[in-house]
Amino acid sequence: MGRFVIEKGFWELFPEASIGVIVVKGIDNTRTSPDFAGMLEEASKQVLVKLEGAELAKHPVIAVWREAYKKFKSPRENRSSVEALIRRVYNGKQVGTINPLVDIYNFVSLKYMLPCGGEDLDVVKGDIRLVRAAGNEQFVPLGSEENEPPAEGEVIYRDEAGAICRCWNWREADRTKLTEETMNAFLCIESVDSSRRDVFKAAVKELAELVNKYLGGSCQVFFLDRNNKEISFD
Repeated sequence: MGRFVIEKGFWELFPEASIGVIVVKGIDNTRTSPDFAGMLEEASKQVLVKLEGAELAKHPVIAVWREAYKKFKSPRENRSSVEALIRRVYNGKQVGTINPLVDIYNFVSLKYMLPCGGEDLDVVKGDIRLVRAAGNEQFVPLGSEENEPPAEGEVIYRDEAGAICRCWNWREADRTKLTEETMNAFLCIESVDSSRRDVFKAAVKELAELVNKYLGGSCQVFFLDRNNKEISFD
């Protein structure tokens, strides 16, 4: 039995936030499909349509996250994962395939313009928590071997061994990354814009459906908010 806990310090900053969690078990993340490249390409095209030539930083789906990141200590260049993904498309770069599970959540992130991420549950140590950092948590970023601990007060996902995602959803830890060998995963979608609640719920629903369709296994879906701050999952 695992747990995901969102601690008080987070809700003091973001009382209107919503977190959608999908716990997937027994998937086959080697099931590549020719669909993934096409899905990412089409979603990228739709992003450009939705942006309508607007300055990226001022578009509502980006601006709301920039405001959110001002509420906790974070290096200026650290932006939300959804901004990084959309900026790639905005700058004319392709969002390439990585592995099936990551491809699926990148597609959903682009389609709904919401941050999506995930952790390999077989590597996670103990409970997953969304917290304000103490500042001494071990954190080795994706693709690195150097420890880059978070700042005190920074919003992070962590487990018993250290931070697993820094600056809320900015940078994934190498230790808990999703790979082709991943069979059990914790996926999440985050929203800080209550006006997009229906979009958020649709994104969570579609992510669960696509994982089940392409990768098999089972999915448990949870929605967390300030009135539902903790879940347990099989």
